[in-house]
Order: sequence, then C-alpha cells, then structure tokens
Amino acid sequence: MNAYVCKICKYIAIDGEAPERCPVCGAGKSAFEENQSAIKQPQDPDNLSDLEKKHIPAITVVKKCGLIPNECTDVHVKLGEIKHPMEEAHYIMHIDFYIDKKFVARTHLTSERLNAAAALHLKPGSGQIGAIALCNQHGAWFNEVEL
Repeated sequence: MNAYVCKICKYIAIDGEAPERCPVCGAGKSAFEENQSAIKQPQDPDNLSDLEKKHIPAITVVKKCGLIPNECTDVHVKLGEIKHPMEEAHYIMHIDFYIDKKFVARTHLTSERLNAAAALHLKPGSGQIGAIALCNQHGAWFNEVEL
C-alpha cells in the first residue's frame, strides 16, 4: 500500500499521495515521508497469528443508529479478534477512520480506562470504510469493509 506518514502525529495518508496539510495536526507536506511498510499486513490472511488477531481492526457497520434515527450509519471498530491489551506499556494510541481512503476522523485512546475500540456516526452514504489502528509496540494495522 502506498503510504505517506506524518512525522509529527503519525497520520497515514493511504490515497496515494501526501496531502498539502496534515488533516490531523496541520503540518505541511514536507512533514510527510513515503513508507511502503508503514501499515503491517498479515503473513497469511487465511491463517492469522495471535499477534495479527490482536491488531487488525474488526469493523462492524450498523445501518440503524440508535442516537440519530433514520439519518445515520454506525461504524464500530474494535481491535482484534483477540482483545488487544490496554496497558501503560502496550496499548492502541489512536484509531483513524477513512471513507474511500480519505481521512474523516481520529479517536485518541489512553491505556488507563479505555478499551481498544471506537465508533462513528456517519451520514448515510456508500463506499469503503477503513480504519488504521496504531499500537505503540507493533505499529499500524489496517482493515476496510463496505458501508
């Protein structure tokens, strides 16, 4: 995957080019560096290791929202088929959300009181919803599904 990483906030542009300004921290294009290995990939997608099962975002799309009825699609992301630890030494730092590979939101996480999960309430639409989760020890992991 062609990825450009912001050296300031670790945002990863996955749409094929570095943005003029980072959508997370506002840094200029010069703050980005191309990194083809920025996003970790499973060795064998049909036979995931325990490490991969803890880090690949699991995305659930719920077409009916309880918060904003008739005008919302919920997107739930949790880290891993196996629950990811949220400890001071090992935790998910943030989850970035993308629609059709364009950034839409970031959820910052802390290890003390949070689980490795986040949710969005999207306006109705179609496309691919993606999530990149950044582990402080094992790097960035990506998954996407159809809205």
